[in-house]
Amino acid sequence: MDGTIIDSTDAVAKQWHTIGNELGVDPEVILQTSHGRRSIDVLKLLSPEKANWEYIKHMEGLLPKNYGADAIEIPGARSLLASIIEANIPWAIVTSGTTPLVTGWLDVLKLPRPEHLVSAEDVENGKPDPSCYLMGKDKLSLSAGAAVLVLEDSPAGIRAGKAAGCKVLGVVTSHTVEQVVAAGPDWIVKDLSSVRMVRSSERGVELEFLDALDVK
Repeated sequence: MDGTIIDSTDAVAKQWHTIGNELGVDPEVILQTSHGRRSIDVLKLLSPEKANWEYIKHMEGLLPKNYGADAIEIPGARSLLASIIEANIPWAIVTSGTTPLVTGWLDVLKLPRPEHLVSAEDVENGKPDPSCYLMGKDKLSLSAGAAVLVLEDSPAGIRAGKAAGCKVLGVVTSHTVEQVVAAGPDWIVKDLSSVRMVRSSERGVELEFLDALDVK
């Protein structure tokens, strides 16, 4: 979600500065390692006493409420979601955020809620562990051998999608091109304004990637 459908970078930075100051941890140290990772995994290393779901869900639930004006949608996200939903293509959000964070941001930006959601608290291990995307594939209830496309911005997420046996489209919205390339996605585009649904059928969906970076 974050970095792929929405850009809440400024909001997250403000939140982590507040949390870091409360915990006595340098916020810049947190921000260097937090993107694409679950808050609970970050706090397990930096402040273990706060690494529990009650605290994390409360903290993340406040983020859209306190900093809603600091988030914007990723270019092309709304139109791509609309075309997928209109064509009745199964889709899911698989995110390192908690459910209160996901629903809060979708409500603030008035973006559609997915029928299927895998959030941070649903899995034992966060990205780059592939369990979140394996769970997402199961929730889509696709036929055996069906191809699944993951859209990801973070290196940890790209590696998780690949490890789950999915094709991965990397978007350069939160990391450098070099960092995205190093994670090994199948294709790379700037953002979702470069992704267009061409047609759909019972066999699946055909997408066109415009101005894609050659990663071979």
